[in-house]
Amino acid sequence: MEKAQKEKKMLQRLHVKNLALMEETEVEFTPGLNILTGETGAGKSLLIGSVNLALGAKFEKDMLREGAENALVELVFSCEGETVNAKLSEMGFEPEDGMIIISRKMQPGKSVCRINGETVTARQVKELAEVLIDIHGQHEHQSLLHKKKHMEILDAYCGEEYREPAAMVSELYEKCKELEEKIETEAMDESAKAREQALAEFELQEIDEAHLTEGEDEELELLYRRMSNSRKISESLAESYRYSGTDNEGGAGAALSRALRALRAVTMYDSRLEELESQLSEVDNLLADYNRDIAEYISDSEFDGEEFAKVEERLNTINRLKGKYGSSISEILAYGTSRQELLNKLADYDAYMQKLQSELAETKGELQEACGKLSEVRRRNGEQLTLQLKEALVQLNFLTVEFDTAVRPGGTVTAKGYDDVEFMISTNPGEPLKSLSQVASGGELSRVMLAIKTVLAGRDEIDTLIFDEIDTGISGRTAWKVAGQLDVVGSAHQVLCITHLPQIAAMADAHYVIEKSSTDSRTITDIRQIEGEEQLAELARMLGSDELTQAALSNAKELREQALAGKHAH
Repeated sequence: MEKAQKEKKMLQRLHVKNLALMEETEVEFTPGLNILTGETGAGKSLLIGSVNLALGAKFEKDMLREGAENALVELVFSCEGETVNAKLSEMGFEPEDGMIIISRKMQPGKSVCRINGETVTARQVKELAEVLIDIHGQHEHQSLLHKKKHMEILDAYCGEEYREPAAMVSELYEKCKELEEKIETEAMDESAKAREQALAEFELQEIDEAHLTEGEDEELELLYRRMSNSRKISESLAESYRYSGTDNEGGAGAALSRALRALRAVTMYDSRLEELESQLSEVDNLLADYNRDIAEYISDSEFDGEEFAKVEERLNTINRLKGKYGSSISEILAYGTSRQELLNKLADYDAYMQKLQSELAETKGELQEACGKLSEVRRRNGEQLTLQLKEALVQLNFLTVEFDTAVRPGGTVTAKGYDDVEFMISTNPGEPLKSLSQVASGGELSRVMLAIKTVLAGRDEIDTLIFDEIDTGISGRTAWKVAGQLDVVGSAHQVLCITHLPQIAAMADAHYVIEKSSTDSRTITDIRQIEGEEQLAELARMLGSDELTQAALSNAKELREQALAGKHAH
């Protein structure tokens, strides 16, 4: 049957190199239901493990193929959906020809992750994977034994309707926590309040009495540096004046004057010499200006010991305050402001604490109201989820099932509200509803999880779902029901399913076999797509045939035809 789903984003190709028994293998997947089968020990779960490794799972050195220096896993996704493109843009990436390539090169103690060739962190890969693929491992259905998982499932089902009230509850909860911590931290008795007040008054007085101004320290440091080096400055300036002035016969000024007089004696004979005289005269004037300025500087820079002592004392005061209240005058003044605010608060401490208590009570009221709105969203959606899950469970051969999504007020408020969410089930007529953890067997839990995945699939924006042996603990008619439900999910999503049940394998839109072979004393696991006679042969093996007889092939063909008829019925 032709699949109705749109190819928005799906896993197109998996490339694995030097991982455990896989030397190098590459497989291309299709839309719809992709079935993976193989004999026990062939390495079926290794395939899911390689996908998990590409998405950031822990790499152990014994996963590396013997004799290889490094391993590589590469996933190629097609992406045309708005959600994944928005996520890529948010992370600073763009699809390349409508593709996302996630790769990870691994060696003992080191691995490198890349998205479209650009090196990224494992955290970034996991963040992107959240909108690309959902992997249901062999034991994930065991999470249904914990009520925390029930709330996660219901909240996921609520979708957009859940986000705004949930964000409000989380925000108000954090605000309550902050206010409670503030009240606890700032609570003090009279003696503690008196100590805080006395210290704040002393510190503020010390800062106020200093009369600090912004930038004052920088100006004082320049002045101090100049004054502390005044003798060296005076000596150097006097020497410079002597060499550049006209008083000293060997000075530059005297020599320049003589040069100018010599030039002027001949300018009358050649007009071009007048320009040279003008240049030299300008140099003479500049040097004369320099000598006047340096003489004035020497005259004004007499060392004043009293002023130097004042500058030194002021710098010491500022540096002492810096050591106590901040590394700059800005920080010292800001600290003074904070001390004044503390004094204002302590002056009317009881009113301040009452204000905090009132704010906390008001916020708690708002939190209760927000929790109520969130709870209403959960209850309303819980009723719909119950109906859809019950219908899905009937399709999975729960013939007399009763189901309920119980949303009850819990004992405490958390960042997720005050609800206690629990899935209740009864699989036998007349028996009361009980917690899922008290009733369901392993096989039943698998089917409940598949029912949940089926229901959520209609609302989930993730287009690729992987099921690793979702068929644990089931057989016979129930196996056909599970196969049909997987086909339903596959009509809207790309599904990769590892199975040991021939009923599920017969429902495949694309069938892949995972095989283990030995050559030259080496064992290799490989994966390839099969169809036609090869697919029938694999189905015959799964049906339990030791030999590929005509009867076994006939049984396999009948199984496949029955599955195809069921696909059309869906």
